[in-house]
Amino acid sequence: MTAAENIILIGGSAGSYSLIINLLESIPVKISSAVTVVIHRNAKYPTQIEKSLSLKLKRAVLPAEDKVTIENNNIYFAPPGYHLLVEPDHTFSLDISDPVNFSRPSIDVLFESAAEVYTDRCTAVLLSGANNDGAYGIKRVEHFGGTSIIQDPLDALMDTMPSSAITTSSKAKVLNNKEIINYFCSIK
Repeated sequence: MTAAENIILIGGSAGSYSLIINLLESIPVKISSAVTVVIHRNAKYPTQIEKSLSLKLKRAVLPAEDKVTIENNNIYFAPPGYHLLVEPDHTFSLDISDPVNFSRPSIDVLFESAAEVYTDRCTAVLLSGANNDGAYGIKRVEHFGGTSIIQDPLDALMDTMPSSAITTSSKAKVLNNKEIINYFCSIK
């Protein structure tokens, strides 16, 4: 199994789900990247996000699993109740340590660990949400040479997350929803 050489990260919380669906629908059929999504969801309430999106998108949408190699052209979701990390050997690691920014899974945890492994081959997209999760992760992606995109707070249903990230970022592209969708349409 060959590990993905590039990774695209999407982090969102309150108000981001519809845009996440639009972004995933915009991705070309074949891409030379893995896509990994963290949304804040509670482990107490089971969901079928991966299964329903696999059917809707007609492509692999998988729950990220411990020690699984990250592969091109797959879409992974962080499972509820676990932090999702990227390991140096391009596999996932699940962790049940304390919540970060009141969240487990935490966007910061994924963004930080992926940035260290994928460096300039990492793209992080931060969307709507009601806390500061993702702001530090965006900064780490930039530190390691990756690309950072933040949803324009004016387009976000909950602007706390994108606004917080804008204040900590030095290089992020702040894009409206249509511009983010266009970016995803152009992924190779």
